[in-house]
Amino acid sequence: MRTEIELTDVAATHRLARSVAHQLHAGDVMILTGELGAGKTTFTQGLASALGITASITSPTFVLARHHKHPGDGLNLVHVDAYRITSADELASLDLESWLDDSVVVVEWGRGTAEALTDAYLDIELIRRGATSDELITDFSDDEVEEPRTAIITGHGQRWEGIQLT
Repeated sequence: MRTEIELTDVAATHRLARSVAHQLHAGDVMILTGELGAGKTTFTQGLASALGITASITSPTFVLARHHKHPGDGLNLVHVDAYRITSADELASLDLESWLDDSVVVVEWGRGTAEALTDAYLDIELIRRGATSDELITDFSDDEVEEPRTAIITGHGQRWEGIQLT
C-alpha cells in the first residue's frame, strides 16, 4: 500500500491522523520521517487525540520515548524520537516491544532503525512544500503547519495490504 496525500493545513494533518487512528490495532508501529518542522509531532498530536489520549503530546526529544496511557480501555501511545539513535540496538534498548500488547508505537526519525521492531509497519513521510533549505535548518518547530505538506504513506507487510486511507 502506498498513498500520497496533500495536506493544506493543521486540520488536514489531523484528519489524516484520524484516518490512520481508525485503522490501528495494538502492536502497530508507525515510522514518521521528515525534515525539522515537517509536522511529525503535529501528526502525532492528531493521532493521540483520535485515539482518545488526553495527555499533552510534545516532542520526546530529550527523553527519547514517552508512554501515554489511554484514560479508559483504549490503545495507549508510545511516542519515540529516534533522532539521536544510530542503530537498531540502541532503539532495542528502549524495550519498545514490551508495550506492543496494548499500545501503538510512533517513532519519529525512525527510518533505518525502527523497521527492526516488526515485519509490518506504516511509514509516513511528511514533506514541506515550498520551504527552502535555509528555512528547513532554521525553522524547526511545527508551529507553522499551515504551510502545505505532502504525506507519502507506505505500508510494509501483510498487515497493511488493502488498507485505504483518506
